Amino acid sequence: AALLAGDDVDLEALVNEMDSSLESLYSCSGPQTESTPLLHNGQTSTSHKPPSSSSDSPQTGLRRSQPMHINAVRRLQEQEQQLRTSSLPAIPNPFPELCSPASSPVLSPGSLPPGEPSSGKYIVKIFSEDGMGKVVEIPANMTARDLCQLLVYKSHCVDDNSWALVEHHPLLGLERCLEDHELVVQVQASMNSDGRFLFRKNYAKYEFFRNPLTFFPEHMVAWCQETNHAILPSQLLQNFLATNSCPEIQGHLYMKDVGRKSWKKVYMFLRRSGLYCSTKGTSKEPRHLQLLADLEDSNIFTVITGKKQHGAPTDYGFCIKPNKSRGDMKELRMLCAEDEQSRSCWMTAFRIFKYGIVLYQNYKIPQQRKTLLSHFSAPVRSVSENSLVAMDFSGRIGRVIDNPVEAQSAAMEEGHAWRKRTQRMNILGSHSPLHHSSLSSVIHIAQLWFHGRITREESHRIIHQQGQVDGLFLLRVSQSNPKAFVLTLCHHQKIKHFQILPCEEDGQGFFSLDDGATKFTDLIQLVEFYQLNRGVLPCKLKHPCTVVAL
Repeated sequence: AALLAGDDVDLEALVNEMDSSLESLYSCSGPQTESTPLLHNGQTSTSHKPPSSSSDSPQTGLRRSQPMHINAVRRLQEQEQQLRTSSLPAIPNPFPELCSPASSPVLSPGSLPPGEPSSGKYIVKIFSEDGMGKVVEIPANMTARDLCQLLVYKSHCVDDNSWALVEHHPLLGLERCLEDHELVVQVQASMNSDGRFLFRKNYAKYEFFRNPLTFFPEHMVAWCQETNHAILPSQLLQNFLATNSCPEIQGHLYMKDVGRKSWKKVYMFLRRSGLYCSTKGTSKEPRHLQLLADLEDSNIFTVITGKKQHGAPTDYGFCIKPNKSRGDMKELRMLCAEDEQSRSCWMTAFRIFKYGIVLYQNYKIPQQRKTLLSHFSAPVRSVSENSLVAMDFSGRIGRVIDNPVEAQSAAMEEGHAWRKRTQRMNILGSHSPLHHSSLSSVIHIAQLWFHGRITREESHRIIHQQGQVDGLFLLRVSQSNPKAFVLTLCHHQKIKHFQILPCEEDGQGFFSLDDGATKFTDLIQLVEFYQLNRGVLPCKLKHPCTVVAL
């Protein structure tokens, strides 16, 4: 219930509350110096007494060459002001909540992270994919989900519950996606000087709840091997989330020797109590198991520079980093898997074993909030819904076309009319339909899924960062053919590339993905078609790779 209440936050009210709290901090506290500390009620400490004087003026009896206690003088002046205004009628405060102790910007020491100064507002710098940073002032109890919601609101992004806050360590080559319930201030307190926060898409954050069999293959789940039966998705998730069960992930991993550059292949087991390696083959006997890492006091990171920086044998490295570690390589447990599916299995199981049912609550909160909001707002209908009906607006009023033959004929007429309008716009824009100044050649530039002239390796990096789920895609300019484009698509955790070639028919320019069998006047039409139809692709286009500047 606490999670549900914390998630259902009005972003506009949150921004206003933060601004008003900041104004009250400057309007109610007053200027302060280090010479005179303030107590929680705003009064000065008794250890610094004002200079004694029998006169009403605080400057009487003081020579100009002597130092003056400015705070003490200010306090005497405030007392005199209160005496002069005490005879006036009292005016009620129209905004009592701004200066009340309950909403004061100074928090109680019990609500602060350990070792942090007692202040109600914290400065956090968030970076986007283009390297630009944005400074945000947040309260101490703001979670990663709430901060993402605030950034989505401020950056005018589409709120599809796939944004994430990433803890990035460039010197170590490590990064991880913060869980939605984690407190940003506490995570920032445990980061070293080179650490930073990134605002990024992550479609795979809760994908294992939708497709658990993809993330947990049978040969890596111990109880499936012991019982020798197929996995049911519901049973698999219940086994992982139930507190009374003892699930286990097993398999071979490459492990880097502490203090050395060499890697060795060992058989490992991941349980709720921690990560273990077997000192004798694949034996599970307690005397042959060695504890490598404790899940409760550690976090799991993706290694983004495995081969280059750590000499990893494959590109599928990950790391278990203790929370107390500030970047010492000797405290990091560097591991490497054989393929992407194995790495996803180990990292996902680590998250489930550490947080348990909290992850499922984080996954359900956006859906529950969407259900609540649907009662107060009109639903936004998607273009791909089957509930759309054909309409005829040729007469004075519109009518619904019930006859399917007539509806198909109307759709074909509308398509021909739209193509004629597009052809006229191309003729007016340039003499050649395939000229780069024509509308069909530049209309896709403003789309979020178009990334321009990036390399093949860069497209792989973006796909990896935003989660290797089925249907994740982007479009880029072809490196081999300047007039062509490339569709980069992820399917079954593998990245595939499809070339989009320009073609011409009756003086009209088109783009095609299947050697001219299906032609489109521009790339937007092509993307919208394959979002609804698989065609020659292994799956439909579902999730565009989006890079948003803060």
